[in-house]
Amino acid sequence: MLKGTFPVEKFKALQTPFYFYDIELLKETLKMVTTEANKYGYHVHYAVKANANPRILSVISSFGLGADCVSGGEIQAALNAGFPADKIVYAGVGKADWEINLGLDNNILCFNVESAVELQIINELAAAKNKVASIALRINPEVDAHTHAKITTGMKENKFGINLSLLGKVLDEICTLKNVKLTGIHSHIGSQITDMSAFRNLAIRVNEIQDELEARNIKIQNINFGGGLGIDYYHPNHLPIPAFDNYFAVFNKLLQVRPGQQVHFEPGRSIVAQCGTLISKVLYVKEGEIKKFAILDAGFTELIRPAMYDAYHRMENISSDEEIEIYDVVGPICESSDVFGKDVELNKTHRGDLIALRSAGAYGEVMASQYNCRQLPKAYYSDQL
Repeated sequence: MLKGTFPVEKFKALQTPFYFYDIELLKETLKMVTTEANKYGYHVHYAVKANANPRILSVISSFGLGADCVSGGEIQAALNAGFPADKIVYAGVGKADWEINLGLDNNILCFNVESAVELQIINELAAAKNKVASIALRINPEVDAHTHAKITTGMKENKFGINLSLLGKVLDEICTLKNVKLTGIHSHIGSQITDMSAFRNLAIRVNEIQDELEARNIKIQNINFGGGLGIDYYHPNHLPIPAFDNYFAVFNKLLQVRPGQQVHFEPGRSIVAQCGTLISKVLYVKEGEIKKFAILDAGFTELIRPAMYDAYHRMENISSDEEIEIYDVVGPICESSDVFGKDVELNKTHRGDLIALRSAGAYGEVMASQYNCRQLPKAYYSDQL
């Protein structure tokens, strides 16, 4: 959605801050995802952790995607939104017993197992229900994602997955367990990845892992590459949909798929980030000795990524067409880290102006908190305003 196409007059009647979702852009993104994945027969599971807004989940499920969940709450949210249980995969390094039981009771597609001890617990809980749980081993492939350290997940020092050096021992243990069935392998190397070489390296590593499995006479049905495809935070107007064609083509070119195997992906951010915008109001323009501050009524309670990851979000004053000035854009939270951006170029800003913080559809609303006893913001949708 280009600057100037926001329904600014309608926004003025709404209590800020709030999240605004461009439903048409979301649908266009989903069309692109499904079209490109279908070229190769790939299966796509939306990563619910990126945005669990019920309306957003409902739209995504209507396109036939599965769900990638990392908690029992996400499993329930996916079921409530219409995702079929047999398209739900459940990952997470710390699955509680009740969460595993929820997955077992609903006969979800697969548990992505992250440790030998977790494997034993799933086997015990499945045995108590006289069931056999389908599992995939989440293998730490030791592939550098070339992304932020806090969202890198595929190196041996990360808490996620089973290290390659321990894989043989885990495979031996599976053979002794009667209530789990190994159906696949899973890898996820990180998030906001824009360097396709990381995915190329992942595909090659998975080929090597498959060779090792087959040397042990183990054949698997499913290969799951997780998610991680990044978006362009700097140019949301001009590049609103990521290059899914290039992303899937990398795996199609390099992955050595065995007969009958299914290939799965778990995109999250790349589907929902660009359709969401945080709309905030300017409370004050504060003139300091060396800085000019635009103080908003939104803070890291509504969008934590800048404070947590030093992340960039494009900001636009959608109320002003005046000359460009430079501001530090900050929130009202009683923390020095409550800063959205320093030396930000905005059209001349006044009290009451509306500021759009773009690309907030992923890890915006879903990570909102009530710190400082703040109320959680509402969400509005382009097809309902």
